[in-house]
Amino acid sequence: MYPDEKIQAHLVSVWRESKKFFSVGGREGMLVLTDKHLTFVHKTESKINWWKNITQRQVINLLRSKNTMIHHDGYGEKDLSNDLENSKNIELTFNDIDKISFKEEIWGSALHLEYEKDGKKENFQYAIAQDWVKYPMKEPTKYLKVDWEPFIQYIKERQNFTK
Repeated sequence: MYPDEKIQAHLVSVWRESKKFFSVGGREGMLVLTDKHLTFVHKTESKINWWKNITQRQVINLLRSKNTMIHHDGYGEKDLSNDLENSKNIELTFNDIDKISFKEEIWGSALHLEYEKDGKKENFQYAIAQDWVKYPMKEPTKYLKVDWEPFIQYIKERQNFTK
C-alpha cells in the first residue's frame, strides 16, 4: 500500500468462495477498494466489538441503498496497511484483475473476480452476508442483494487495459 493511497470503498462481512472445481467452503473477510488496489482482508487486527457493530450498520445501510461504494468509520488507511502485513491477506493491483463482473442470483448478488497473482490464476466469487450460522462452522445463511456496478466501474476505469 502506498502512503498517499486512500480507501474508496470498504465492505465487511464478505463471503469469498473459490470457483475452482472441487472447491469447498469459503472465508469471511473485508473487501477494501483503494484508489490503487483491491484487497481482501480476512486476518485483521480490528477489534471484535467494532466488527459486530459495523456489520449490523452495513446491513441496515445496504438494505436502504444497494450502493457498495461505502466506507466505514473506525477503519482507515493505517489499519489497512497494518492488516496487509499479514501475507494471508490479498492485495491486487487493478491490472492483476483479468475479469470482473457481477450476477444477480436468487439468493443475492455475487461479484465474480478472476485474477493472476505471482503467476497463479485465481477465480473467486464474493457476496455480502446478511445473516450467519455459527455452528458447526461459521457460514452465511442469507446474502444481500447489492449493486456491484459502481465498484466494478471504479476498477475498470483505472485499469491500463480492460478485458
